[in-house]
Amino acid sequence: MKIPSQSGILPLIQDASFYDCHTQRVPYQGQSALEIFFTVARTTPAWVNLLMKIRNQVVGFVGLKNLGELGDIDRDKPLSAYQIGDRVGIFSIHAMSHQEVIVEDLDKHLNVRVSFYVEPDGAQAILHVTTVVHVKNRLGKLYMLFVTPMHRLIVPSSLKQLPGAMPKP
Repeated sequence: MKIPSQSGILPLIQDASFYDCHTQRVPYQGQSALEIFFTVARTTPAWVNLLMKIRNQVVGFVGLKNLGELGDIDRDKPLSAYQIGDRVGIFSIHAMSHQEVIVEDLDKHLNVRVSFYVEPDGAQAILHVTTVVHVKNRLGKLYMLFVTPMHRLIVPSSLKQLPGAMPKP
């Protein structure tokens, strides 16, 4: 669970309620971190999208917002048009470079940030997906009791769906 030392998300783990990092070796032809994030979002397993639909229906009763689905991305908008603050699926772009995109969802209960950091290695790259959560109140803590075990299943499953995904580095 080593977070790359150059990742912009590393300072955000300070005082985090939860964080983890998953890695996946992927084919690499110079694509940006945003492009890889979009590929992950578009290849999200159907069972994950089903869980998101259930989540969105249930959390409305306790004051959490409906996030939609991870793959709710404007397919007609060119990658080059995306800027910090733009909505991408269930997140907004917090920071972006060719090597890393950090997306976030901030609300009154918790702040979630996810980094997609690409470490090129010839015709392959190591993709590091780091999630950092700062819980703000009791409802956020209760929510994380349910989300944490599911998160640990969802991220690795989603990364394995990437075209050409290889065994972990």
